[in-house]
Amino acid sequence: MNISMSAKKPFKLFSIRGGVHPDDCKALSAKQSIKTLPMPPLLHIPLQQHIGAAAASLVMRGENVKKGQLLARSQGVISAPVHAPTSGRIMGVGSYPAHHASGLNVSTITLKPDDKDEWVDGLITRENPFELSSDEISQAVAVAGIVGMGGATFPSAVKLNLRTRYQLHTLVINGAECEPYLTCDDRLMQEHSQQVVKGVMLMARALGVSNILFSIEDNKPDAITAINSAVMKLKKLIFKLQFKIQVIGLPTQYPMGSEKHLVQTLTGKETPARALTADIGIVVHNTATAMAVHDALYLGRPLVSRVMTVSGGAIRQPENLRVLLGTPLSQLVDFCGGYKEPPVKLISGGPMMGQPLPDTRVPVVKGSNGLLALTSAELKATDEMPCIRCASCVQACPCGLVPLEMSAQIRAGNLDNSVNLGLLDCIACGSCSYVCPSHIPLVQYFNYAKGELAERQRQQHKMGETKKLTEARTQRMEEIKRVKREMMMKRKKEMEAKKKLESAKEKSPTDTHKEAAKG
Repeated sequence: MNISMSAKKPFKLFSIRGGVHPDDCKALSAKQSIKTLPMPPLLHIPLQQHIGAAAASLVMRGENVKKGQLLARSQGVISAPVHAPTSGRIMGVGSYPAHHASGLNVSTITLKPDDKDEWVDGLITRENPFELSSDEISQAVAVAGIVGMGGATFPSAVKLNLRTRYQLHTLVINGAECEPYLTCDDRLMQEHSQQVVKGVMLMARALGVSNILFSIEDNKPDAITAINSAVMKLKKLIFKLQFKIQVIGLPTQYPMGSEKHLVQTLTGKETPARALTADIGIVVHNTATAMAVHDALYLGRPLVSRVMTVSGGAIRQPENLRVLLGTPLSQLVDFCGGYKEPPVKLISGGPMMGQPLPDTRVPVVKGSNGLLALTSAELKATDEMPCIRCASCVQACPCGLVPLEMSAQIRAGNLDNSVNLGLLDCIACGSCSYVCPSHIPLVQYFNYAKGELAERQRQQHKMGETKKLTEARTQRMEEIKRVKREMMMKRKKEMEAKKKLESAKEKSPTDTHKEAAKG
């Protein structure tokens, strides 16, 4: 399906290399409308829910807060504030297991809901937020704590401010949702299509662009129809604001949701290695992010909840749920009827790029788009065998890399060689691991190597900073010694002068006359 709302002829798509076609398993939850999860007894709200510096807590134990109240302020440009998901009492600010494979503790605010769900006073509602300037829209998005909700969690306001550094001309909306199992964006587009489209236009206004490409994989025909319908209903507003919106059906291929490959499919332009799509004039945002922008600008509401999919063979009743941030994942599983059988693996996100989770104690965060409880039947064999050099991974890699050679260099400890082979261009999509007949966890090797390189850079940076501090201290100590020497010399001269003066004063006038007479 290939649709254009502004032109009669089909939109021209460009092919990309590599990719795979895994079973999408979306039928488990695709027909399940969005339901609101009941209020949990406790919320655990991490201060680190985004890429960048963690937010700084502003509340103390025992404090009463209202829904939407600022709990932690952003620190620096690449950061985002955190708000209260509901009204209640702060039970503590301490450590709690992170929404991460490590399960390590992170700084977390624990909130006990009061079941009133009372919004904070002073929320700014607007009938027409399009009257705001680009800077005002970006600032409102920053204040609302909105981050990329497709999983990247990059602060959205920073991307909206790219207009100040790049010559932008197009906004691409990523409605591909190419990960198997996940259907939350699909349902969001179907059930809240007008709000999503309005949020998209607000982002385009903030970016200063008029061309909008709304892309959706063609295995979501109902979402395509819903967004097209919303565009038609809003055509007067779209015409008034001089936007050009094209709704485009994409071929179902993983990883179509990768922003660089999505841009290449839509425009035929390849983003340079280690560059941004903004370098070629294009910015990509997610549909759930657009919905959050709508709520922030129209209703004045910060990001305190999100829609996510709970699915997998072990889940009794897969669902799409609207969930408060900070809700323990165990509450989602219970709402879905619990497990049909014990899961072999828990995954946050999709099975291709998602992170394994230690348990369901960890809370929902801004980047949580799915919880999968998978059975052994759904998982590939994990017994690793030697590489047979079939080059299936090379054919599948959408970035044109040579995974088998990179992994060989990593296993040999030659990380610099793996970088020369393109390690840093790997998007960790998992296509290579998916097609490998030897079940080699290639993407795990690449993630390990990236982590190791990042740690080396941190250590080098630390050593460099230590060297600078040592040199600065040495200079400071030398300066202190020099000043002390000068002060001692000055004091010595003053003492000598003082002694001469005292010696002169001790001589009486009579002695002076006698000395004069002798002379």
